[in-house]
Amino acid sequence: MNRPPFSKDILKIKDIEAMADHLGALLKEEIFVKYKRRGAVVGISGGIDSSVSMALAAKYIGAERVFGVMMPEKDSSPDSESLAEKLAKKFGVPHIVENIRPALEGFKCYERRDEAIKRVFPEFDPLTDKSKIGINKTGLDQKLPPVFHLTVIDKNGNQKSKIIPINEYLQIVAASNFKQRCRMSMVYYYAEKMHYMVIGTANKHEIDQGFFVKYGDGGADFYPQANLYKTQVYQLAEYLGVPDEIIQRTPTTDTYSAEQTQEEFFYQLPFEIMDPMWYGFENGYSPDEVGEVMGMPAGEVQIIFDNFARKKKTTEYLRANPYYFPVI
Repeated sequence: MNRPPFSKDILKIKDIEAMADHLGALLKEEIFVKYKRRGAVVGISGGIDSSVSMALAAKYIGAERVFGVMMPEKDSSPDSESLAEKLAKKFGVPHIVENIRPALEGFKCYERRDEAIKRVFPEFDPLTDKSKIGINKTGLDQKLPPVFHLTVIDKNGNQKSKIIPINEYLQIVAASNFKQRCRMSMVYYYAEKMHYMVIGTANKHEIDQGFFVKYGDGGADFYPQANLYKTQVYQLAEYLGVPDEIIQRTPTTDTYSAEQTQEEFFYQLPFEIMDPMWYGFENGYSPDEVGEVMGMPAGEVQIIFDNFARKKKTTEYLRANPYYFPVI
């Protein structure tokens, strides 16, 4: 197989300007030529992925043809809205704040979530306490499926964690997913109102590993970053001039009331390690080749590869289109 030797820098974009121009040309083709729309809507959160989507659109289709929607709710970090505002102003993009808390309260999002939390921690007080779900890291070191823990933090900062039973886990996740689905509905409201299209913000890891909500943040018309690894998204962000505060911000879920990183909740590895390893996994590099470069035993690399394969398989349904049954 004709392929480059495996290295930690294998995902460095050689010509960042050409990459950006390529993605920008596809944006214009999809929006103006193929679907004949007037522009694009982007849901912006102050995170790196949505920031790159907005920056790309502003540069290549024109800021006046882009519309940004900020959608905070009760559990959102204050930094998310302020950084999203700074981003939109820097690129001159018209934008609006739509607080989705009333919609979520109508769906009983918080009530349904807290009901499940109280079955695990009866003393949990949603008025003063915070909560989050995290994944154990031992699953990467051993041939074990991930084990999720529920953590609650009281008003005095005292923290307690328990392995979360499956039914409570499913209810908390299902209730929390109202957030992404409400946001999808809001961005499509503006897209239809303005005769625009919706730009998705998911990167390669989110799509391939299933770190998105079906018909939530997984609902968009196209995804410019769908084939970019996270470290490549950062490279593009620097080229496009995304504010440093956003580039330097640790990626979070911004979903639970307690602060939580994406690594803690789902990925289990920092992106600078996960990216080259995922590339090696997908492109047929052996555990020996990858381990030698990454400074890890081949057996440990194989376990991580197995973990990747398991995630990809168990999240297949998220990437599947609806099946249109044939008739006889």
